[in-house]
Amino acid sequence: MSALTCRCLAGAVVALCALGAAPAAHAVGFVSGVAAGELGATSAKVWTRAAKTGKVTVTLGRKKSVQASAASVKATASHDRTVSATLRHLRPDTTYYYSFRQGSRRSAVGQFHTAPRSSAAKSVRFAWSGDADAQPLQPGGPPFWNTFGIYTRMAKEHNAFNVNLGDTIYSDTEVGTTNTDGQFVPATPPALTLADKWAKYRQNLAQTPLQRLRASAGLYSQWDDHEFINDFTQAENGATLYKTGVAAFRDYAPVGYTSKDGLYRSFRWGRNLEVFFLDERSFRSGKASANHVCDNPQTGQPDLAPTAPADKRALFAALVPSFSAPVSQACLNAINDPSRTMLGARQYARFTKAVRASKATWKVIMNEVPIQQFYALPYDRWEGYAAERTKLLTFLRDHVKNTVFLTTDVHANFVNDARLDTFGAGGPVNSGITDITTGPVATKSFSKEIDGATGKPGAGDLITKAFFKPPPPDGVGMTCAAPDVFSYGQVEVTAKRLTVQLKDTNGKPVVDAGTGQPCAQVVLKRK
Repeated sequence: MSALTCRCLAGAVVALCALGAAPAAHAVGFVSGVAAGELGATSAKVWTRAAKTGKVTVTLGRKKSVQASAASVKATASHDRTVSATLRHLRPDTTYYYSFRQGSRRSAVGQFHTAPRSSAAKSVRFAWSGDADAQPLQPGGPPFWNTFGIYTRMAKEHNAFNVNLGDTIYSDTEVGTTNTDGQFVPATPPALTLADKWAKYRQNLAQTPLQRLRASAGLYSQWDDHEFINDFTQAENGATLYKTGVAAFRDYAPVGYTSKDGLYRSFRWGRNLEVFFLDERSFRSGKASANHVCDNPQTGQPDLAPTAPADKRALFAALVPSFSAPVSQACLNAINDPSRTMLGARQYARFTKAVRASKATWKVIMNEVPIQQFYALPYDRWEGYAAERTKLLTFLRDHVKNTVFLTTDVHANFVNDARLDTFGAGGPVNSGITDITTGPVATKSFSKEIDGATGKPGAGDLITKAFFKPPPPDGVGMTCAAPDVFSYGQVEVTAKRLTVQLKDTNGKPVVDAGTGQPCAQVVLKRK
């Protein structure tokens, strides 16, 4: 998205008089579809990619067949011909239809629904997922994992909005082969340049289900690490890669971004809901594992569970021999260092002030990485920033009612209290705040990643049954653990309840790997 686009449209007033009928099918040219995001009660941002450089007209209306010219934008090669337009002075709680035209070309027609006024007591339905890679194993072949069926299911829910929460591309794909030395060889080199990242977005948008989701309702988009590179931090990977990832993401998603706040923002949906988006990539410190501080002496790689209690490491040492080696105090000190941050001081202060002041019944925190404890490879998660994790959870527990974290990143469905402590001498210390993870849409599942990390097929399933499911002190006691299924979370918010059902590509509840039964709906009651 260009700065010019923002300036040109900042004061645009949308006319709703009928100027003509929008075509039912799009002409050749707008092959990446359309999208709407950043939905408020009176504004929204719409997006497309044009066939060529030059003027693009945005049309808008309250009927699908009748739309009016609302704004004009310019497609340029410097933004890969993508354009975004902010539409203002809209009516709250209203469905709008929009499209784009360039010469004789017409885009598909998309739709979005504006948020209700903050005083309106409205129920709201939405879904979220993330982690989607359309990479084929061989050039010209089909996507290796799937064709994004999860997005089709999300679109069929007919939600007020949806959330694409992180890893909306894979700059460094998990698709590839293993060579004779046992080393992973990716199907394509990492996308590090702006042009290469653009190509990744176009690759994903070639999948009809993603275009269908983006056109069917408003979509809030959020990045995580793979928009940059795996487990990204600026401290370790550099400002150049960060700026490149930001530019590509802003070109291909209708989002609001500032250098001071990154993608941190919030949106109110009536009296019952406010959604907060935390930016957990722009301002975080380097990981505790940087500079080999946490390398296990047996493997020469970061220890798989450095904060797990000694008795748990001993129990699983037969499965993971490196657990028999002690974890260095330097590693533990780095993980617990209070000077290290996930959010950065400014974002932490802004978020905690805003969430405490929110008058919405439910405060939903869209969380790029899990905040619950499960110990396996904690470096890139909140567990790897332990002091700030404890500080934030304590603040929310003590000052804010009716909060919940909704998360992706880990490629699994995990439901648990975001505990302050799980295995302490005094027993578990709950925060009373639930963290719910879901996904992936299309990439390697958590179970298969554990299999790969340990070199033992079935290890992920075994750890789920023996450690993730049993309650403390034997395990972490997840109420749902489904770590090997493509999935999404479906949410309904009312004045009295927030409910979440984790679903698979058939729209059915995901199956708990520990019990073999469908995971129950998560029901949170207003306090």
